[in-house]
Amino acid sequence: MTDGTNINFWQRMAKLYAPFMRSAAPLYDAVCGRCRPYLNQKMDVLELACGSGQLTFRLAEGVRWWEATDFSEKMLAEAMKHPGPQNLTFAVRDATNLPYSDASFDAALIANALHVMPSPEGALAEIRRVLRPGGLLLAPTFIWGTDIRQRISTRLMALAGFHVFYKWSAGEFVAYVEKQGFAVLGREMLGGGIRPLCCLIARKV
Repeated sequence: MTDGTNINFWQRMAKLYAPFMRSAAPLYDAVCGRCRPYLNQKMDVLELACGSGQLTFRLAEGVRWWEATDFSEKMLAEAMKHPGPQNLTFAVRDATNLPYSDASFDAALIANALHVMPSPEGALAEIRRVLRPGGLLLAPTFIWGTDIRQRISTRLMALAGFHVFYKWSAGEFVAYVEKQGFAVLGREMLGGGIRPLCCLIARKV
C-alpha cells in the first residue's frame, strides 16, 4: 500500500495495538475457529497485514510454513518480540506488490485490512497471483452496519490519522471479492454492535 497517512498511523500505534486489541480476544478466537478447518499441515500460508500477530500465533502451528507480513516495520517488530513455532517467518511486505513467485502459496490470510486499503483490488490481485490453483483466501473483515457507535468511532479514528476507505455491508464485501476472481465458499458474521465482522472464505478461480 502507498497511502502515507495510514502507514504513519500504524507506525505510531505499533506499541499500543496489542494492548488495545486484548478486549477483542474472543473475536479473534472465533475467527480462528472458522479458519482452522480450512488449514492443514501440508499447506504454505501467506499472511498479509499481520499486525502484532493476533491471528499469526494462534494459527501458524497448524500448517507447514507460515509467512507473516505487514507493511509497517514497527508493527512487525512488535510481533517478532513473541516466540513462535519454527515454521513461522516474518517479512515487511507491500500487499499490492509482493516479491513471491506465481503460485507460491496454498492459502492467504488477510484480516481486517482490505477496508482500510485505498486500492484493495491490488492486494487481491496479488493474492490471487501468488496462490496455487484452487488456493484459499481467508479474509475476515470488519463491515459496516447501522450502529451509531461504529460511525462515531470511525470519525474519531480519522481525526487521529486513520482512514477507512471502504464501508462494505456483508453482501457488498462478498460481491467485491467475487469480482476479483474468487468463489466464496462461506461467510459467517461474528461479533456485532460496534465491531461486526464478516469471516469470508473463498477459493481462487
